[in-house]
Amino acid sequence: MSDIYLDNNATTQVAPEVVAAMLPFLSEQFGNPSSLHSFGNRVAKALSDARKSVQQLLGAELPTEIVFTSCGSESDSTAILSAVRAQPERKEIITTTVEHPAVLNVCSYLEKNEGYKVHWLTVDERGRLDLDQYKQALSDQVAVVSVMWANNETGTLFPISEMAELAHQAGVLFHTDAVQAVGKLPIDMKSSKVDMLSLSGHKLHAPKGVGALYVRRGTRFRPLLRGGHQERGRRAGTENVPGIVALGKAAELALQNIDVENTKVRGLRDRLESAILSAVPRCFVTGDPSNRLPNTANIAFEFIEGEAILLLLNKAGIAASSGSACTSGSLEPSHVMKAMGIPYTAAHGTVRFSLSTHTTAAEVDRVISEVPGVVARLRKLSPYWGEDGPKANPEEAFAPVYA
Repeated sequence: MSDIYLDNNATTQVAPEVVAAMLPFLSEQFGNPSSLHSFGNRVAKALSDARKSVQQLLGAELPTEIVFTSCGSESDSTAILSAVRAQPERKEIITTTVEHPAVLNVCSYLEKNEGYKVHWLTVDERGRLDLDQYKQALSDQVAVVSVMWANNETGTLFPISEMAELAHQAGVLFHTDAVQAVGKLPIDMKSSKVDMLSLSGHKLHAPKGVGALYVRRGTRFRPLLRGGHQERGRRAGTENVPGIVALGKAAELALQNIDVENTKVRGLRDRLESAILSAVPRCFVTGDPSNRLPNTANIAFEFIEGEAILLLLNKAGIAASSGSACTSGSLEPSHVMKAMGIPYTAAHGTVRFSLSTHTTAAEVDRVISEVPGVVARLRKLSPYWGEDGPKANPEEAFAPVYA
């Protein structure tokens, strides 16, 4: 029996078509795209084609609005640091408490080491933002707003178009970490007020080590990496040609599969989720079930550890996650669960199942058949679970409740 991979928010398999597209650039097409000879010209043409493919996926106005980077984290850092360096007179930043560490840690660094005031927008129990809180934070002292399009743990979507419009009305630059959203949702930068957008290749079936930053034409910009003239002076360093070509092909495939993501994949996700909720007592979906990514189901199982669930699922040949791959290994519940106020009795037991267009109905059915037994086995070992369900006041035995 083959293994089942349901951890696509952490990374995706490289699509066969993507591998085929990049292979020539690891062998005979080895020229430097900055060179004037035919070896370089052929490679430069491939980079140009890849840039147009990413432009089309994002609905950007121009291919020159796409800057190739090494990953989503680099794109996030570049966007935020560019905004603050280009506007040194502005000393405030707006972000949320549930961002990916690629944004959280940059904002925390600027707050602790460079004196920036960071407005940390909170979320409710479903991971939703309060737009009134956001409006109150906007002012002419804010250098940049950086808010994720979709949460990587719960899949909850934020109202990016509305938030970007409000930022522009206040004269504030707006950046979104769209690493999880790109390729899963229709995106049209031409009709949006978003100034900068980050994406990562390995989240949409390209290899690791390549990403992109959308920078709207006319946006004030300061490069993170300085050196050569590559990327029109916005990102120095000889281009990762095989990775960029791969990202271009992955962008083409993603654009073709948007409808599949929002029909077939969403249907499989809902089937998985519904079956688990029906078969397993004391579990619930975290995040906003009516407004989230089509591929993501984050389920909290009360009174057991998510890591234990993952280990037993792994023994059964099923790969899932307890949250962000960038924060795994921590004994603390994820910062996203804390921000939503999920009780300790459930926050430690969250499991994220994230599907892709490669996921099959047979795989989902196998996961459905395995999960109830895994949960029942672990609850039998739990001192907080009896034959009839949770014992009285099990919360008292857990770590102190957080704010």
